[in-house]
Amino acid sequence: MRFASSLFSLIACAACSRTAGDAIEATGTLEQVEIRVAPTMVARVKRVFVDEGATVLAGDTLVLLTVATLAADVRQREARSASAGALLKEAQHGARSADVRRAEAELAAVQADADRASRDVERLRGLAERGVVSTQQYDAARSLATSSAARRDALMASLSLLREGTRPERLQATNADAQAARAAVDAARASAADLVLLAPLSGTVTIRAVEPGEVIGAGQAALTVASTKRQTVRVFVSQAALPRVQVGQRVHGALDALPGREFQGRVVALSTAAEFTPRVALTESERADLLFGVKVEFADSTGMLKAGLPITVRIDAPPSGGAAPATTSVPAKASSPSRP
Repeated sequence: MRFASSLFSLIACAACSRTAGDAIEATGTLEQVEIRVAPTMVARVKRVFVDEGATVLAGDTLVLLTVATLAADVRQREARSASAGALLKEAQHGARSADVRRAEAELAAVQADADRASRDVERLRGLAERGVVSTQQYDAARSLATSSAARRDALMASLSLLREGTRPERLQATNADAQAARAAVDAARASAADLVLLAPLSGTVTIRAVEPGEVIGAGQAALTVASTKRQTVRVFVSQAALPRVQVGQRVHGALDALPGREFQGRVVALSTAAEFTPRVALTESERADLLFGVKVEFADSTGMLKAGLPITVRIDAPPSGGAAPATTSVPAKASSPSRP
């Protein structure tokens, strides 16, 4: 019986060591997502709503900025857009009926003048041939008839254009001008909206870099917001262990200060290229130096995970060559010799 008990203890210890060996352990430094909240233009800080350490939600107002000339610029662009829109409507509607009637009346009057001038030329031709009127009088009548006819033709062409409406090319150009004016208004309004800096994510304000009255430039960070509930760590595994790691795999993490507390995470990314690679990896020792990065994400609601802390992660992965053998049947075989 003592022999059976000793054999059971030895097999159980061997199973535990194999299970521990199946896990992949590595240590890395915790990182957190940090976003620098900055304006897109030079502006003056009007008000700061949060201090360092404040907890914010995505979309909360953080900083209010001001630009002295921006409001006038928006109004100016709105006026240009209204003018371009009015011109577009005029082009789309074409000539007014009153304008057409006036052009028709002018054409009728000029047509009458042209007919009268033509008749005068016919009448004076015979008189000039007989010498009753001078050649100068006849030439003057001919010139008047020619100018009257030219004016009539011009008015007829203008009336035809009025009736046809705006040319398609002109209509397209006017439409393009109106669109450009509206786009300019949208750009000015977007710039005005950028004067209100909002929280890009839920987290904690880690840096407050401005105070009311300061002038900051485009891209200069006013605040820094960190996502404290989403921590990541990048660890490195050997090329032999890499095939046992998969995206989505569960990970256990432990801090040096809290060795008995485990944090749950998951693998979110695997490196596609080896790191710490020698120039020529030919020998067995050099090939052992090939490491691959594994990114692990922890969802922490306790606030214990802080950026910069070292954390040891354990990836419960099956051994290379397949799944880990079952250990539940080993004790049964060990305890079978119950007789002395």
